[in-house]
Amino acid sequence: MKGTIADRQAQPDPETDIAAKALQAVKESLARHPGSAPIRVRVQEEAVAELVLPREAVELLAKVLAHMAAGRAVSVVPAHAELTTQQAADLLNVSRPFLIGLLKAGEIDYRLVGSHRRIRADSLLDYRRRDDQSRREAADELTSLNQEMGLV
Repeated sequence: MKGTIADRQAQPDPETDIAAKALQAVKESLARHPGSAPIRVRVQEEAVAELVLPREAVELLAKVLAHMAAGRAVSVVPAHAELTTQQAADLLNVSRPFLIGLLKAGEIDYRLVGSHRRIRADSLLDYRRRDDQSRREAADELTSLNQEMGLV
């Protein structure tokens, strides 16, 4: 059958391939320039231009390219941006009611604008970091218990 989902997934995505090649070049550049110094980048179109970029910007570009190379969508949100509950739930990949439960439990800071909740992106990302850390600790504890019990 032509045009099935399986057919479309089997075809290589040109953007994914381009992102993977660019990621490799960016990683090599970061490796050649350790430390926190700015990184020079050459852009060649009709004329050659040289840009000096902060290292953090190049590291962010590497993260964006890594997600794109894996075929995932990417959004860049300023840390001070305020999100709706639906946007925040989408970012955490949870349901909106679950997110509202986190807000009510005080897990994530928010403010009310009229009757609507607004969540700062940095507060949401702090929660995600804490949650990821607690998951890693729980997984480490389970691994340790399995080893103690000789189950591994």
